[in-house]
Amino acid sequence: MSQINNDRRRLLQAFGASATLAGAALLPGGAFAAPQKNRKLGRVVVIGGGFGGATAAKYLRKWSNGAIEVVLIERNKEFISCPTSNEVLAGNRDYASLVHSYDALKKNWGIKVVHAEVSAIDPEKRQVRTSHGEQFGYDRLVISPGIEFNFGAVAGYDEKAQQKILHAWKAGPQTIALRQQLVDLADGGTFVLSIPKAPYRCPPGPYERASQIAHYFKTHKPNSKVLVLDGNDKIISKTKLFADVWANDYKGIIEYRPNWNTTEIDAATQTVTSEIGDKERGDIINLIPPQGAGKLARDAGVINANNRWATVDWVTLESTAVSNVHVLGDATLSSPLMPKSGHMANQHGKAAAAAIVEILSGRPAQPMLMANTCYSLVDARRGIHVDSVHRYDPEKKQLLVVEGSGGVSKEPSVEEGLFARAWARNIWSDTLS
Repeated sequence: MSQINNDRRRLLQAFGASATLAGAALLPGGAFAAPQKNRKLGRVVVIGGGFGGATAAKYLRKWSNGAIEVVLIERNKEFISCPTSNEVLAGNRDYASLVHSYDALKKNWGIKVVHAEVSAIDPEKRQVRTSHGEQFGYDRLVISPGIEFNFGAVAGYDEKAQQKILHAWKAGPQTIALRQQLVDLADGGTFVLSIPKAPYRCPPGPYERASQIAHYFKTHKPNSKVLVLDGNDKIISKTKLFADVWANDYKGIIEYRPNWNTTEIDAATQTVTSEIGDKERGDIINLIPPQGAGKLARDAGVINANNRWATVDWVTLESTAVSNVHVLGDATLSSPLMPKSGHMANQHGKAAAAAIVEILSGRPAQPMLMANTCYSLVDARRGIHVDSVHRYDPEKKQLLVVEGSGGVSKEPSVEEGLFARAWARNIWSDTLS
């Protein structure tokens, strides 16, 4: 791909005209034939209103021409975006900008949105029950449960410790609380960021967080330090870009230690211990625990890989463990080099929606080409990115990276920072409006 074409594609991605966010254009041979209006194809229940579930709900209605009834069950009354939440920690974005309504899904697409916990799933009867006593039958079930934390993998990380030692890896109250800890920190204090071994949600996220907080310290608390304790053997995403930024812009502020896997924490003394017995103390400890598919996936019986993740058919996103149940986003056992990202969850939602429309219309589902873009802000204005394109391989039954596709930024730039913020606005709109 020439640099000119690459730049053009990146501009389209950032400002909303790319095939990456256009959905049906990614299907082989162009868009599929939508059913006639007023025809009824059945009901799909979608559980989880994040990037995967909300996208699936919207595009099921859109691509079926309203022929599929969609019930979206989401326990939270508002959508809170994890992407861009690191900027809130550094004071470079208002928390309110992360928070979005589900109203447009109801008004624009006729989706029944139910705010409740799911109390039971019965795959045999194809029924879902909620904590409010409602019961919904389905022809197809879509679950997008996100991740759950394995606090038990870190000794001492009990409920009491969790009140003090925050992860802020699900945007919400902990984002606000961690920001306040940073504001209250005396100049000269140390912020310790502990990163689990991969896979985890958002591969570049911890390194973006380190950069954002280092920028905050450099600007407001120049004697403070960021100590990054990484359970992996190196920076696992945008490796050279982050390393260069830290060396050039945050020298003396960020200290990075690979192969430092936290296995114990003492909240009283603010001390973490590695698997080989090394200890570090911090004035603020930000410990991101190991992760697996959300509890809903376990309740649905779809976790069948390493007791952590759900394997799926990459043509339909249907679970390989439970029929008629489609699993999206971070909860899946990813294909090779496929990140657990908001952008990829959005793609999963579209792929599942397209497949279900075809299946309920009596036609075979076709694989969808998927693309991903992950932006990171390294200070208040400059951004970097990594992107990739994934095509289904029928022999390996996997989505594999297309040779020569994607890539990473050459260097941080203000232009990339503008792209990053435009990407966020665009994907929020694509998912929720």
